[in-house]
Amino acid sequence: MICLILAAGYATRLYPLTENFPKPLLEVCGKTILDWLVDDIADTTDITKFVVISNHKFARHFEEWAKTTRYDISVVDDMTLTNETRLGAVRDIEYAIDKLNLDDDMLVIAGDNVLDFSLGRFVAYHKEKGASSVMRYYEADENRLLKCGVVTLDENERVVEMTEKSPSPATHWCTPPFYIYTREDAKKIKTALADGCGYDAPGSFIAWLCQNSPVYSMEMPGCRYDIGNLESYEKVKTTYRGITN
Repeated sequence: MICLILAAGYATRLYPLTENFPKPLLEVCGKTILDWLVDDIADTTDITKFVVISNHKFARHFEEWAKTTRYDISVVDDMTLTNETRLGAVRDIEYAIDKLNLDDDMLVIAGDNVLDFSLGRFVAYHKEKGASSVMRYYEADENRLLKCGVVTLDENERVVEMTEKSPSPATHWCTPPFYIYTREDAKKIKTALADGCGYDAPGSFIAWLCQNSPVYSMEMPGCRYDIGNLESYEKVKTTYRGITN
């Protein structure tokens, strides 16, 4: 299995902090956000290959960071320079697959998330199901639901529908940006895009995929800390206690 890390965003809501520096390399409790993620994945799964998909503006920062780690990390530059010209998450995934000829099961995660739980549980869940998988958490706030990917499940945790930013969400189950594609499902991204799949939100591919292939959903076993602005970043730095489970 390969881990593909989405890190091609521009984090405009964190300006001026991220105007010339990528959000995933901001420090939280003495480690970069990416180091928290990669260290956990390497320690709790059999994943040994990491791919970071970046924009051209920040690719150099990720290349320098990769040199400081002990892992096999490839940085792919999608050659975009501004938030207005970004490819979008699904097209970035397609770009990285094509650029490196990736052909394996794939853990796809957003590189700007701070977690208090191990992603090893998610990888184990995927192996148990033998199918593409997503996470979910219960969101009580209906206003937040409008900004999220929302899934509807059957009694076996299979995703029967997923919508992105629906004006009338069907459930309160939100999907954070952590996905596992089987090798065969990862190959379907081109077909999905040609079929009109959305490309900006990373969950758009799952919304298409669950209508064409089995996708299962594991309930998130802890908290995901959203760093959306300067205030939330300062709060995370003072309250985060690391991965505890």
